[in-house]
Amino acid sequence: MHRELRDSGTRVSRERVSRPMQEEGLVARIRRRYECTTVSDPTQPIAPNLLKQDFEAAAPNPRWVGDTTELLIGPSRSKLFLATIVDLYSRFVVGWALSARNDRHLVIRALDTALRRRRPGGGLVYHSDQGGPYAGEDQQKILAAHGISRGLSPRGNCYDNAAMECFYNPTRRHSALDYLSPAQYERAARCRLAA
Repeated sequence: MHRELRDSGTRVSRERVSRPMQEEGLVARIRRRYECTTVSDPTQPIAPNLLKQDFEAAAPNPRWVGDTTELLIGPSRSKLFLATIVDLYSRFVVGWALSARNDRHLVIRALDTALRRRRPGGGLVYHSDQGGPYAGEDQQKILAAHGISRGLSPRGNCYDNAAMECFYNPTRRHSALDYLSPAQYERAARCRLAA
């Protein structure tokens, strides 16, 4: 909140912002209880963990992280699945797709969008969990055709996908980006490169 006010031109200290928030009982939203939605396919080969919780990237497109999220829509609580791919350089969502089914077609559509938008060179690492949608041979062929290495989180290890937080992307500020949003971070990087 302090950074948001400061960037909008309001001169105020961090303490001046936090005190009224505490007095009003304003706190970060508490997440609902975690529910595992990853369904592994034991017949598919397991790729090595190439990310190893190294969430830093010096330029766009060396490391992407993919995941799917279940969304409950409307009063009927109908399910939709959102597949997203985040570039760890700026935490920007570079590819996404929606479907009523959490399957390989959903994640391939998200990957196709990311490839068309970013056109990465070779050497990219694409990381995901071991869920069945990410294990299909057709996705492996697409990755190989683009010179992309596939990495998977070990079973039961959610830490490598922790960077997949997409809430309010591209406008949400990230502490990893010096409290800039992914869109602001990428614009600043393009300006630095153009200078």
